Amino acid sequence: MFRRLKTYQLVTDVSIALVFLLVAWPVEAVMATGAFGVEYLFGSEGHTAFGLLIAGIFSAALAVRRLSPALALGLAWLGAVAQIGLGRPPSFSDVAIFAVLYATAAYGVRPVYWAGFTSAIVGALVITVYLFAGPVFAGGGLSWQTLPVALVTLVAAAFALGLSWTIGALVRTAVRARENREAQQRAEAETVAEQERVRIARDMHDVVAHSLAVVIAQADGARYAAAADPAVATDALATISSTARSALADVRLLLGQLRHRQGDGPQPTIADLEELYAQVRAAGVELRVDVDPAPQRSSAEGEPAAAVQLAVYRILQEALTNALRHGAPGGPVDVRLAWLPDRVELDVRNPIVPGTQPGRFGHGLIGMRERAQLAGGRLDAADEFGAFTVRAHLPIGELA
Repeated sequence: MFRRLKTYQLVTDVSIALVFLLVAWPVEAVMATGAFGVEYLFGSEGHTAFGLLIAGIFSAALAVRRLSPALALGLAWLGAVAQIGLGRPPSFSDVAIFAVLYATAAYGVRPVYWAGFTSAIVGALVITVYLFAGPVFAGGGLSWQTLPVALVTLVAAAFALGLSWTIGALVRTAVRARENREAQQRAEAETVAEQERVRIARDMHDVVAHSLAVVIAQADGARYAAAADPAVATDALATISSTARSALADVRLLLGQLRHRQGDGPQPTIADLEELYAQVRAAGVELRVDVDPAPQRSSAEGEPAAAVQLAVYRILQEALTNALRHGAPGGPVDVRLAWLPDRVELDVRNPIVPGTQPGRFGHGLIGMRERAQLAGGRLDAADEFGAFTVRAHLPIGELA
């Protein structure tokens, strides 16, 4: 029923209505004294009082047109009926009707929107009938001689009232289009932000999970070996320190991106794989790596696309982390990389403890599949003859 308006909007509408009342009331009093040659049944004081009533009703409609278009339309019809009932001619107060029709189309809910359209058509008909079949304002009443003038009056009134409503409808359409455009922009911005958060969360998972797996493996090994060989414990602590420092630097970089929305920053490439292998081997894992064929260097790009390199690194990192955390203790881990002209094939195999379900590794497998899909490839992970296998196919070259 009532729209939410700002204070300055309410003050503006009420001020306009008061100014309109101060102008319309004297005009109503003057026009009621016989400007159309009509003698009324009331004296001058009655004309003044009725003029104030009509001007007051239309001014009230003007004041609430944006606050409540439905109430404004009701007041406009009340003023029109009172005007007709008192036998008064059209006057300056009727100008408020145009503003009310505009408001019903621009701000009204759907029923009020169509009620304003209907009022424009019905109002034009009522005006014409009242002028030519009611009090003889046009002279001679409705006849064959005045019928052409009546039709012209009907068309003119319908055009004027309909134009006010149409302008409001156009403004309503423009406002809706702007709101839809802004909503779409907000949705797109939220989607981009969510994708960025997911990417950073995926990187955080890869970095933290891998680094903690290496640290835990080193700490466990150092604890058992310290009594027999203190040098082993020293080496393990050195590995833990370097791994933790590297992870801390990566985490700080990712948190900086999340906080300041900076660029992607430096990302690991296939050149960093040897360091990754070294970390896994330092954790006591027998890691066997086979790269055949080696990456092809393109004269145009110089190396495979950065997105493919990042995907290969992160998939290998997560697969090796899963092998550390969930693989059979002491079992070898086999890595095979094949850099073919149009794709790279990646296989990681590690033995598993009988009876376990390695496919339920939480978000790790989901993250690997997402990375493969973002690079345009696919990834499968399953238990094959007692060994958990991660197999990925990523396109390179033009497909990457």
